[in-house]
Amino acid sequence: MNITALRPRFKDYLEPVAAIAADLGITPNQLSLLSLICGGGAALLYSLRYFFAGTILLLLSGVFDLVDGSVARRTDNKTNFGAVFDWIVDKYVDAMVLLGVGFSGVAIISQFVVVPPLADFSIVAIAIIGSLMNTFIKPVVYAEVGFSERKDGKIDDPLEGVGFFGRPETILVLSLGGLSGFIWVSILVIAVCTNLSAVQRILYLYRELA
Repeated sequence: MNITALRPRFKDYLEPVAAIAADLGITPNQLSLLSLICGGGAALLYSLRYFFAGTILLLLSGVFDLVDGSVARRTDNKTNFGAVFDWIVDKYVDAMVLLGVGFSGVAIISQFVVVPPLADFSIVAIAIIGSLMNTFIKPVVYAEVGFSERKDGKIDDPLEGVGFFGRPETILVLSLGGLSGFIWVSILVIAVCTNLSAVQRILYLYRELA
């Protein structure tokens, strides 16, 4: 069970926002682009150590990401490119905001032990790898196994509910760290949990496909 399973409920709460966007003629791809811009702004603010302000932009990016699919359904404007672009934007945002924390120079492990200068940044790198790999497993399965049925414009597959720590959890933990001032705790949690979640998905696939 993960937060992804609650995604439909979050979308229901954001339906009024989707209705406004649709009435204004904003397209799903434009919303995805706004999500990317907000994510880039969050990364920049993180790098400058404005963690609270950066988190507000990160949450706004997440809202745009959730709303684009609803707008696509409301306006009957669902396209294959839109689905792909949504994935690409998500991963760009994740990588940028984590890199932003890395460039901020905030201490992650060096405040506890004496480590080489790049040790803290290496934790950020591990977090980015875990975040990307945890998602990359899914399109590999689509391509190699052949999942193609779609639900609400997205490919429906068993991996959607597998893995205890996905993108929503990453955004939530990073946001909590940014709002509380403990961003370094967030990075440690993300570095560990995203990679463990990827292993969980690999083990699931081994049991199902081997």
